[in-house]
Amino acid sequence: MTVAVELTQASVERSGKRVVGGVDMSVPSGAWFGLIGANGSGKTSLLRALAGRLPLAEGRCLVEGVDLGADRMARARQFGFAPPADRLPEALRVRDLLELVGGDAEVALDRLGPVGTALGIRALCRRWVGDCSAGMRQRVAIALAFVEGRPMTILDEPFNWLDPVAAFDLREALRGRVNDGLTLITALHDLGTLATACDSGLMLAEGRAALTLDRERLAEAAREPRLFERRTIDLLRSGAGRDGHGTGEQACRKG
Repeated sequence: MTVAVELTQASVERSGKRVVGGVDMSVPSGAWFGLIGANGSGKTSLLRALAGRLPLAEGRCLVEGVDLGADRMARARQFGFAPPADRLPEALRVRDLLELVGGDAEVALDRLGPVGTALGIRALCRRWVGDCSAGMRQRVAIALAFVEGRPMTILDEPFNWLDPVAAFDLREALRGRVNDGLTLITALHDLGTLATACDSGLMLAEGRAALTLDRERLAEAAREPRLFERRTIDLLRSGAGRDGHGTGEQACRKG
């Protein structure tokens, strides 16, 4: 197995407060990695730091074997990244945003492939962002993560605000891109997607790694989704793994 991204004792601070502390995380190449945790567990901060939008306070960040922990700009160039949907500039059309990030709009649309079809982006191109609904803005934000054609992409809870059909179509399109070699890292709230779509993952609790989810454990979760959901919710509810030394692992195995 080739490792695309490896974090070692990664820590992130926001407004002088440590929100992620000492996280180890390994993301295989050409796989879908899911990051889960309760609100405030540090998922967004960790992903923003990985994508170069925030600095790493401590730790190493190897991207394809090169330590980019101290170089935010280098990390930003490695990943396609979806901006917050509620912060897209309202005075631009969707097509303008595609051109701003991806260059020529038609080339950018072609790069989206099945993801663009699932998101219905062509039908939105002439819309002003300010006239788009929350769901439409989410579609646009996700599309912006793919228009540069980068081989690694980070999405923060991509299925929020999408209707069931769009969420299903997007999940299938993302799985297809991963099968074709994309390395995908997503923060998720949906345990069903984690169990059935992801190849590996990590649970965060209060800014620390609480539970490592390898391929075998996720395969078990797909076979027994209700049991996996109950155990995972119990861990999230209890804040398991606060010491970062495997409390969550032990609790999950005991069930």
